[in-house]
Amino acid sequence: MAIFDAFNINTSGLALERFKLDTISTNIANVNTTRGENNEPYRKKTVLFTESLKEQEQKWQTQAAQPQSKSMGVRVVGLEESQEEFNQVYQPDHPDADENGYVSLPNVNISDEMVQMMETVRTYEANVSAFESSKNMMRKALEISKD
Repeated sequence: MAIFDAFNINTSGLALERFKLDTISTNIANVNTTRGENNEPYRKKTVLFTESLKEQEQKWQTQAAQPQSKSMGVRVVGLEESQEEFNQVYQPDHPDADENGYVSLPNVNISDEMVQMMETVRTYEANVSAFESSKNMMRKALEISKD
């Protein structure tokens, strides 16, 4: 493991969680958006991510070099729009109501978003804690090498 790999892994996690928080905030902000860019209600968005792998060759004493994957944290691969049905609410006075008086509202559930937000904040805090631990280990290693 290279000396700064732990920092890179932790910062990739921090960046992912920040992006997830931004997405959750956007979902909450649009909970009542009945008409968006494509003239339909806002669709809930979810962050898609994957492990970030780096190929490296591992040399053994008795064998030739063999390629191995090394985890380098996580990376965002995209945003996915939920295909769940829109919520139908009877509001005949609403400008976006259909001929029966029903309005299509976004498929965002505030309770679910709040739970997701709390989970994301806790994961962000865990990444900060891991980063601090890595930093403290690096500091101790430098102190040991001074002597």
